[in-house]
Amino acid sequence: MKGKKKTIGLVIYFILLLMPIYWMLSMSLRSNADILASFALYPKGLTFMNYMRIFTDSSWYMGYVNSMIYVAMNTVISLSVALPAAYAFSRYSFVGDKQMFFWLLTNRMAPAAVFALPFFQLYSTIGLLDTHFAVALAHCLFNVPLSVWILEGFMSGVPREIDETAFIDGYSFPRFFITIFLPLIRSGVGVTAFFCFMFSWVELLLARTLTVTEAKPISAIMTRTISATGLDFGLLAAAGILTIVPGALVIWFVRNHMAKGFAMGRV
Repeated sequence: MKGKKKTIGLVIYFILLLMPIYWMLSMSLRSNADILASFALYPKGLTFMNYMRIFTDSSWYMGYVNSMIYVAMNTVISLSVALPAAYAFSRYSFVGDKQMFFWLLTNRMAPAAVFALPFFQLYSTIGLLDTHFAVALAHCLFNVPLSVWILEGFMSGVPREIDETAFIDGYSFPRFFITIFLPLIRSGVGVTAFFCFMFSWVELLLARTLTVTEAKPISAIMTRTISATGLDFGLLAAAGILTIVPGALVIWFVRNHMAKGFAMGRV
């Protein structure tokens, strides 16, 4: 009896989880006129025009390109900064280390709206506005603290004797860190890269505030699909489906690292 209840509960859960995605997919395969004219559980007049418009209109597909560029830049920058910082927090004790760690996390707790205006004024002054680097750098304010927190947990699980043995054997720190230490925490690096990617990919406020035309991300472009006839629901649905794909691919590639992170209690 308990097994049946669990099965029914899981079925209901997955239905509720997948229904919005199915509905969006169905809408993406219909014309906007068809969507507004009638209610349908599945597309009767199947069309791929919404996807064709996205792949042929530079104002749309460049949104995906821009998003991928600054997301990749942010992930690389965040990991490059967080790895040595997390190693320092996990291996050394220094004055103010606990306070500094707490201060890093408080930045992650603040909403993006708090930093939108300061970043806008700063980047306008130094000429970084409307660049991929501007968005990537702004997202580091949120991703670096989270990265340090996650990586510090994984690094603390590596015995310090490994460091000492490597240094006794004549390893320099860069060689030890790259060839020995990083492979031991590769699950942590994978998990951290995933969270950095997902935050930058879905964040809208800073990305929209700090870009105008050249580096406009897809999340901002999707908010500007109002025409003379109103919202183009089919086009928005197609853009939404394509926006899900990169995140799904990242989850697929880091799924083993995520599982190991949860099993170790580090995530």
